[in-house]
Amino acid sequence: MEVFYHAVSLLGGLALFLYGMRVMGDGLKSSSGGAMRTALEKATSKPALGFLLGMFVTCMIQSSTATIVLTVGLVGAGFLKFRQSIGIVLGANVGTAITAQIIRLMDVSAGADSPLYFFKSDNLAPMALLIGIILIMFFKTRGANTAGTICMGFGMLFVGLMNMSAAVSEVSDSLSTLLVSFEDNYFLGFLSGVFVTGVIQSSSAVVGILQSIASTMGVHFCGVFAIIIGVNIGDCLTTYLVCRLGAKPEQIRTCMVHIIYNVFAAVLIIAALVILHGTGIISDELWNMPLKAGGVANVHGLFRLVPAVLLLPFSGLFANIAERIVKDAPVEEEDLKVEENLRKLDPRLVTNPAIALDQSEALIANMAEVALHNYDACKQQLFEFDPKREDRIKEREDMLDNMADAANRYIIAISPHVTLEKDNRTQSYQLKALVCFERIGDLAVNITGNIRNQREAKREFSPMAQKEMRIMLDAIRDILEMTAKAHINNDQSMARQIEPMEEVIDAMVADLRGRHIYRMTHDQCDVINGIEFQNMLVNLERISDQCSDLAVYLLGRTDDSINGKEHEYIHNLHHSNNKEYLELFHDDYKKYFDLLNAVHPGEVFEAYGEQQEIPEDIDKSDGADPYPAL
Repeated sequence: MEVFYHAVSLLGGLALFLYGMRVMGDGLKSSSGGAMRTALEKATSKPALGFLLGMFVTCMIQSSTATIVLTVGLVGAGFLKFRQSIGIVLGANVGTAITAQIIRLMDVSAGADSPLYFFKSDNLAPMALLIGIILIMFFKTRGANTAGTICMGFGMLFVGLMNMSAAVSEVSDSLSTLLVSFEDNYFLGFLSGVFVTGVIQSSSAVVGILQSIASTMGVHFCGVFAIIIGVNIGDCLTTYLVCRLGAKPEQIRTCMVHIIYNVFAAVLIIAALVILHGTGIISDELWNMPLKAGGVANVHGLFRLVPAVLLLPFSGLFANIAERIVKDAPVEEEDLKVEENLRKLDPRLVTNPAIALDQSEALIANMAEVALHNYDACKQQLFEFDPKREDRIKEREDMLDNMADAANRYIIAISPHVTLEKDNRTQSYQLKALVCFERIGDLAVNITGNIRNQREAKREFSPMAQKEMRIMLDAIRDILEMTAKAHINNDQSMARQIEPMEEVIDAMVADLRGRHIYRMTHDQCDVINGIEFQNMLVNLERISDQCSDLAVYLLGRTDDSINGKEHEYIHNLHHSNNKEYLELFHDDYKKYFDLLNAVHPGEVFEAYGEQQEIPEDIDKSDGADPYPAL
């Protein structure tokens, strides 16, 4: 039974470790990330710089596993590309050897008077958790909340690691015996190193055990070298198993490079030892030399450092092998188009604003398409919920964020070379347009969250509310499609149709709020449903507001009377007798309110006027979904 509880404790630590990694990754994604991404790109632009960074971080936190997990998280969050992470992985392998030197100097544990005591995981984890909860609870800014989330994830990650280590501490005596049982059998010694490291989940801890044995019983080089090679392999295998759970292909490749490198390093070390011992360069006296704790640390350090220095120039080869082993997930045509447009943002073109702005224009037009696709998927979730579709919605939102970030930086980089008023106006419009489409993506995710909340609460809207919401969703779809087409085609005429439509949507939102409040106050709808209905209306109205903003920006692109005076233009339009505006408004008003007025139930007959028959194209009570799967 005791074994069962140890297993549960180990799995619980693994669960906390994985959740901490996810929380930290979410925190990194929610941050603007511009400064961090720039710093990491500079630090990892060359493998040697990434190598030094990985070695430094591992020295500080005394865990190559944690460093590589952090790196995998950064790759998943988009802060690092796969190839940029390779140097860090190789550096982490060397950094973990320095821990053995620290153990040697500090007699297995860092004292409280040592400056490195702060960086021990059992001190760093609670410190990170404490800072994180303070930032989240007492600082009400978005930046503090993001930083707090990252700290909480970091702390949970380390607590999970410590919990896993604690779960196997009871069997450490047996593992110690196993490590030194195969001095005369190098292969079994290698396997014991792999196995013990896989169980303990820390190469530093296993080397520490070896150092403890060396200090008390004494070991020989010939009995230790195979174990240390096995420790290096066991370390990367456990990291790979932990990191690959639920990871993207690029993240799995980062873990795979850790394995490939350590296999190459092991082969290199074994080949060197066989040749040097066979030729007598390593004498029998040296081969059978007794080692103390310092000697074990030195052997471990040499086995980590020498291969890293020799193999660092071949980091590209490791990347190629990892890419061959771990294939890309099937790529959507939509994703390929986004990647193609991102690649077209060539920094060499910024000196020619006209050409460069054409490239950013194509990317923003692509953003319009992605935002429309995401809204369609979000709309379908209400009537046919699919967790995979929700994942795709989040992926598209990440794409929109990346596109907006890339386009924004590219358009700003053009600024010093803009001399023509036409290019200046185009640049200003593009900066406004990309924000509108990025926010539309955010709002689609918010609506998806509203739908998920309702589903998790095992509630659904009443048939009346569903019919009303379907009409509202269709109206938002119409204005969003008009906005996307107006932007992509630079269609001024279509842009003028958007503001009347937006005003009709505002009227629809007010009307639907009144209807839903009536249902809640007459026990026709519960409060939870009422809240989610209202939240969805808020997010839908904000989408139409973004459409209105973009349409006015588009009109101001060529009209000096509007450019820079957008608010004044809208105010005057609403208070004028503009014939075109009024006709469009009345046509849209009649179209959508005729549909709404056709779905009044008998219970609200007195509140909303004469009841009309429900048209066939509105009545979807049979459960049929008019929207095809996306």
